[in-house]
Amino acid sequence: MPTERFDFTGHDGQSLAARLELPAGPHRATALLAHCFTCGKDNPAARRIARRLAARGIAVLRFDFTGLGESAGEFAQTTFTSNVADLETAAAALDGRGMAPELLIGHSLGGAAVLRAAARIPSARAVATIGAPFDPGHVTHNFADALDRIDAEGAAAVDLGGRTIMVGRDFVADVAATELEPAIRDLASALLVMHAPRDMVVGIDNATRIFTAAKHPKSFVTLDDADHLVSDAADADYAAGVIAAWAARYLDLGDETQEAAPEGVTRVSEADPDGFLQDIMTGPHHLVADEPAAMGGTDRGPSPYGLLAAALGACTAMTIRMYARRKGLELAHVSVDATHEKAHAMDCEDCEKGAKIDVFHRVVRLEGSLDDAQRARLLEIADRCPVHRTLEARAEIRTVAG
Repeated sequence: MPTERFDFTGHDGQSLAARLELPAGPHRATALLAHCFTCGKDNPAARRIARRLAARGIAVLRFDFTGLGESAGEFAQTTFTSNVADLETAAAALDGRGMAPELLIGHSLGGAAVLRAAARIPSARAVATIGAPFDPGHVTHNFADALDRIDAEGAAAVDLGGRTIMVGRDFVADVAATELEPAIRDLASALLVMHAPRDMVVGIDNATRIFTAAKHPKSFVTLDDADHLVSDAADADYAAGVIAAWAARYLDLGDETQEAAPEGVTRVSEADPDGFLQDIMTGPHHLVADEPAAMGGTDRGPSPYGLLAAALGACTAMTIRMYARRKGLELAHVSVDATHEKAHAMDCEDCEKGAKIDVFHRVVRLEGSLDDAQRARLLEIADRCPVHRTLEARAEIRTVAG
């Protein structure tokens, strides 16, 4: 999916750095994502969630709050309130481009920020939080040993996950004084609360309090064994998939039969440059492909050969069903097991010495009141499957630069 640099002016006139993840196909909605406390827009969870949502047709803006990452300003001079103001200016910048955000997503303290900001972003129709605290002041537990220095000196360096960052007195005072319950209670948007039961940074009780304070429509989804930063790629993918499916109930995603690629085109785009995960769009349908962990992948989808075997199996079952339906055969159910292997070429006149050829094994199961002759005929029909014939033939592949 294409990613654009999308800088805009923050609450105090500073330039804030952002990335806008755009769908490769139709743009169905826009989301604004607030990262976890001091994490930045390019942290793995924010990046993965944004890309997975873009694959579903939802454009996502992720940005560095003032004083973080590539954004200008001093973080020591910011507060929770200024973070909320940055979200408002981000939404206004998107609106100026004709992409007012309908979906707000916030991770950790970013989740608290989107809950507070939602009432000030008129286009927001759905809010999703991940590992958000009910009490924003909870974040000060991460640097409790520095609170006295911050109070005495006005600001002090604190270590957060191996990174040193300056935290100011105004930030501490602001989060301590912030109460989210009124904002949650008056939330006019649908709410999705996502939290991991084993979150050791922001306990699961925070999710309970957020969910209890909110009015319907509201939903809660557990992230099972995910850590607070949602650092595992599979957990981030799951979170993004849940958000996309849930948001579809509340956002106008347009005509979902609209094709994401031209008719007859299967479009494959890289989803994870650090691995092998691929997004596949064929018409309005979304699939993924990956490699097993043993091959350097993350095993979040079938391998290319697995997809090829699936195509053979699906085509075989469809061909048998069409024939049985046309002939009025009592075929109750058909299933196909398809596997692929490389075998040494024994009878290939044109093959080089020691070469291997592709071999697909297919097991066809036929259920129903069929006699032996009918079963034999259906197995013959299996060989007429178009994909079967394509694989047996020598296909020509022509490649050009796009």
